[in-house]
Formats: sequence, structure tokens, C-alpha cells
Amino acid sequence: MGNRRGAAFEYFMVIFWIWGLVVVVLLIALIIAVIMVSNAFRNRIITEEIILKSLPDEFDGFRLLFITDIHRRRLPTALLTPLKGTVGAVLLGGDLTEKNSPLDRLTDNMTLVTSIAPTYVVHGNHDYRADISLVDQIIRGSGAKLLMDENVRIEREGASLWLTGVDFPKKGGNTSYRPLPGLTSRASSLNNTCRIILVHDPLWLSKRQSVPADLILAGHTHGGQVILPFLGQRHVENFYHKYDAGMFQWPRRDGTGRDAKLLISRGFGTSHLPIRWGSPAEMHVLTLRKEKH
Repeated sequence: MGNRRGAAFEYFMVIFWIWGLVVVVLLIALIIAVIMVSNAFRNRIITEEIILKSLPDEFDGFRLLFITDIHRRRLPTALLTPLKGTVGAVLLGGDLTEKNSPLDRLTDNMTLVTSIAPTYVVHGNHDYRADISLVDQIIRGSGAKLLMDENVRIEREGASLWLTGVDFPKKGGNTSYRPLPGLTSRASSLNNTCRIILVHDPLWLSKRQSVPADLILAGHTHGGQVILPFLGQRHVENFYHKYDAGMFQWPRRDGTGRDAKLLISRGFGTSHLPIRWGSPAEMHVLTLRKEKH
């Protein structure tokens, strides 16, 4: 009789520990899921200064709001509205929306950013997967300037810098990009011209023989979006293993002997599932500074 009770007690304890382990695992999974979703919907602005050798003195302190890969998210009005009057331009680096995302959300987002400062936009791959004619209509209707392999001159106190927008290939692929548009005769020599390139996918750089720019702003990578311990990020392209997110130096190879600064944003939205791990959502306020001799 005692042996039966002992065996029953041992069986009960085994079941108890198994269920306890299951509960612990489920709680850990729930906590991880909450953190991943929380990271995906964070409203975070990264502020940093970028020193550029060729920046005109008049643009020292000029601030840019840079946002990329919005996808399905709604931009935070309470966080961005106070930037009105403090930034000189808004740069949107593509993937403003995606297939089956409500276009009224894109309309609201564009209305918000164009109320802050003059806004410049390039396409991303997901923009072309949506109804691109309606997407472009909303972008242009908001008053933003859509740059499709175009240059635009930004002026301040009689000085200027150049912004070049690189359009994402409609058919995809890294070899389908059109040539980088040349600057007009109004631009001076490469040594004295300050140029910013806005491009969705930084992989574009890998096929360029030269990059005549001081600053390149890109997105697309989401910083890997989900970076698992020991496994790293999900991108299979070797380029992204190094150039995933953050600030880098990229050789210009244009005869100046200088490097361009490359900022790759983790982006504001997500693709596929609304989760992030090790790569929280972000936007950027960039203050341009003239290099001091």
C-alpha cells in the first residue's frame, strides 16, 4: 500500500514539474513576444550630428528629419509636430506604404510630414508593390517632392547643397538602377559641392564605380528586424552582414580622395510580421555640421 502511495506521489510530482516547466516556457515566450511587438511599435527619434567637409558655412546647424520604411505604421503626431520650425527638410527614404495597407494612412502621414518642413521622397520596393499610381498621387498631392533619379537644390541664406533622389527599380534587382543624375553647371567642382544622396536600398552602392556624395541616407534593411542570439540577422545577401544599420564610411572613388558618410536606418515600420528583436524602430533628426579646420 505504501509503495503505491509513493509511486502515485512521484507520478504527481513529475506531472507537476512538467506543467510547471510548460508554464515557465510559455511565460518566457509571452514576455519575448511582448518585447518584440513593443520594439516594433516604439516611437523613437535618434539625434546626431554629421560633420561634412564640403558643407557651406550657411548650412552649419541645418537639421534634417529622416524617416524610412514606414510600411503600415502611422507616424506619431505628438512626437513629430514639435519639430516644425526646427528642421529645414524632411527626407523619406522609401517604403512609405505597402500592398493592402490603407492609403488613407499614407495620406495622413504625408500631411503630417509636409506640415513640418519641405519634404523629399524616394520610392522603395514595397511602394511599387502597392498601387503606385495612387501612391504617387498622394505623395505629390501632399506637396512633397518625389525624386525619381533627380537632383534638387536646397538653398539657405544664398548658399546651396544638392539632394539627389535615387528611384528604386520598378522591376526590382540591383542591376536595374538608372545612372546617377549629374549635377548641373550651377554646381561647382566636386571638392566644393555638398551633395546628399537619398536611396532606399544601400545595396545600390555595391554596383557603383564612384559615389560623388558627402552623405548617403538609406534604409530597407530594418537593421535585420529580428536578430537572434548566435544566429544573427535573416538577410542572406553578404552586403547586409556588414552594412545593416548605423553610420559607415564609403569610398567615393570620384577623384577627391575622400569617403562619403553612409547612414542606414533601421526604419520605422516592419515587413511581414510586426515584431522586432535587437533592432528597435527609429527615426532620425540629423544636424549637419561644417568640418572645422
